[in-house]
Amino acid sequence: MEAILPLSTAGRLPVPADKPFIPAVPRSDTAEQEEPGYPSLSPYQARPVSGSTIISHNYTPALPVLDADKLDQEELEARINKVIEDYKEKLQLRTDHHMGYPYNLDFDYGPLEGLQKYCINNLGDPFIESNYGVHSREFEIGVLQWFARLWEIELDDFWGYITNCGTEGNLHGILVGREVLPDGILYASRETHYSVFKAGRMYRMDAVKVGTLETGEVDYDELKQHLADNAARPAIINVNIGTTVKGAVDDLDRVLDILKETGYTEDRFYIHCDGALFGMMIPFVKRAPMVTFRKPIGSISVSGHKFVGSPVPCGVVMTRLRYIKGVSSDVEYLNSRDATIMGSRNGHAPIYMWYTFTRKGYEGLRKDVEKCLRNAHLLKAMLESAGVKTMLNELSSTVVFERPREEVFVRKWQLACEGDIAHVVVMPNITIRKLETFVQELVESRARVAVAEALKLAESARAANASDDE
Repeated sequence: MEAILPLSTAGRLPVPADKPFIPAVPRSDTAEQEEPGYPSLSPYQARPVSGSTIISHNYTPALPVLDADKLDQEELEARINKVIEDYKEKLQLRTDHHMGYPYNLDFDYGPLEGLQKYCINNLGDPFIESNYGVHSREFEIGVLQWFARLWEIELDDFWGYITNCGTEGNLHGILVGREVLPDGILYASRETHYSVFKAGRMYRMDAVKVGTLETGEVDYDELKQHLADNAARPAIINVNIGTTVKGAVDDLDRVLDILKETGYTEDRFYIHCDGALFGMMIPFVKRAPMVTFRKPIGSISVSGHKFVGSPVPCGVVMTRLRYIKGVSSDVEYLNSRDATIMGSRNGHAPIYMWYTFTRKGYEGLRKDVEKCLRNAHLLKAMLESAGVKTMLNELSSTVVFERPREEVFVRKWQLACEGDIAHVVVMPNITIRKLETFVQELVESRARVAVAEALKLAESARAANASDDE
């Protein structure tokens, strides 16, 4: 694979500590936001960032519930159908122009549509049936066993469940770590997903934000120093298997070496691996370091709606069975055990994941991973040939590049931005044709900005030297 080409992130706007974010005033005038070649802004799209504020809080307009008491049945049905059809068109448009967030939008669960009429709820422990019988635990345990094989842990040694999202997996993994090591300090890099530090706040844990390298990996020397400084207390470490913005993979083996060097025995540390996106991809990448329970880790979490693809957010968290006792208790009302973060859990999600793994198999997923990495390197090459600075971590499909200056372009392609950088997460639904369209429109956007800035210089010069044009 290509060597890493760093992209400087200098010049990011600082967030003044004494100035809280102020929500932007809702606006109805969209005409001035329109640009040639772009669709008009819909109420579903965010407004552009303005001034010195990094984030503008934009209120979401309501779609009023139709008054069934004031409409005859025929008109009511017609209006409902119109709302749904318009919404479907909007969803298709936004799906066609989605590049910035790590969601695989290429899936077809048509054969499962008949299940929507059932309230499938996997409340309680997935391994202990509740008296509520409309569940999908058999699918859930099948999916968990599939992951147990992937992550190399014996079937009688693991415990896990299908979560409602990746954040829930992180909340559960960090909770288990805290219960195993109540006096432990949480360590995570500054580029860790916000949910990890949210977990630290929720559980009232002492937490240390560790610096990062330019690639986005944790700064191993700084981590070692923090561990040495706090050697009297156990360590709960979050290891990123793909950071949110740059797709960086923390070196698990190096972290384990650092723990050994600083005197931490296996009973004094707990490692949670946040693999939201890339945790599903790394097992299929040649020469990638293995994330496995054969190493002394405590838990792994991944998202199901990201690389796998699902119509509902979901994920998987897995830990060692011996650890789960500290976060579980029997509940008579459920006739089951409470060991999860949420009570009720989406019983449709395990069926979607079971269906995908059954249809694709390991080989199909491997091909999807290869396609993503291949197209990510293609996008990097296309951007560089167009004069756009980029960065692509060797094991990642997240292409980082200069933040586009036209916010309408950012909104159209739903780019995730941070400071002066943006990224595209190349998923299985990102085709070469879509990359062509994206790069072409990005080049056109950059040209419009450059021309506008040049003309502004001429306008300023004309104003200062009016006699030159006479």
